[in-house]
Parts: sequence; structure tokens; C-alpha cells
Amino acid sequence: MKKIILLFSLFGLIVSCADTKPCDEPTNGFITGTNQTVMLGSEATVEVFKTIDKAWLERDYYTLKAHLSDEGIYRHADGSISNNGDEFIASIEKDYQDTIDKGEKWGWTTNFAFAAKPSASDDPANTNTNGEWICARFTSETAVYDEWYQIVDGKLVDWTSSKREIKK
Repeated sequence: MKKIILLFSLFGLIVSCADTKPCDEPTNGFITGTNQTVMLGSEATVEVFKTIDKAWLERDYYTLKAHLSDEGIYRHADGSISNNGDEFIASIEKDYQDTIDKGEKWGWTTNFAFAAKPSASDDPANTNTNGEWICARFTSETAVYDEWYQIVDGKLVDWTSSKREIKK
């Protein structure tokens, strides 16, 4: 009798989870204008981010290019936009050269990064459900950068950077 009760209890738990959000993915937060919630993403996406960050810092453009989508859009903190991987790499190389020409130290400390993903959406216009998102913060000698990376199948497809100067 105990086995039958346990079996029905487990069946009830499985059925109750089938009609709702996955039981193993707790959510927190919201996305305005949708019925979406937000949950943590995967360590695999964080690892892709680490590869991108390391390649960028080392100016290893071959590795970096391998993780950029040519259909991507990359919004820089200065308001400029790169529309593919080649434009993106040209822009960050120019930033490197400008920094060196000014006699400043080029580079940064990665302060944190975490992966997040929105819940599914019935609206096909919500492309935020493609892949996962990384939120990261960096500090340099002169600024703090907050950035979002949308990573789909190991490739960066959307990137947005904001910058605030450090007052001395």
C-alpha cells in the first residue's frame, strides 16, 4: 500500500510540473511587455564569454572572430555600431591603437559575469529567447563598463556596452 501511495505521489508531482514552468529552473524578475520571466543561464555560456574576453584582451582576433556572428550587431559605448565581425574587430583594434597613442594603459579587469536567459515566449518577435545572455562588468584605469552579450550556439550575436568614466 505504501508503494502505491508513493507511486501516485510521484505521478502527481510529475503531472503538476508538466503544465507549469520547469520545476528545476526557478525564475526571478520580469521583462516588460511580455509574460516572460528571467532565470540563470548555463556555465557553458559563461565559458564562451571567458573565451571571448580572453581573446579580446590578448588581441587574438583569430579566436575572437571564431566566436562572432557575421549577422551580429555590436553597440559600442561611444554610440557607434558594428554590423559584423570584421567591423567589430576593426573597431576594437582602433580603440587599442588610440589608447596606446594617448599613452594610456590598455586592458581591463573583469569584475563579474553571469549568464541569464528569459523564459519561452509565444511571440516570435521576442528574439531574446535565442541562446543566453551574459551580463558582465569591467574596470580599466579610467572607466567602468557594463556589457550584455547574447550568445547563441557559441557565437556572439548581440553586444551592448555602456561606459562611465572614473573620476580622479
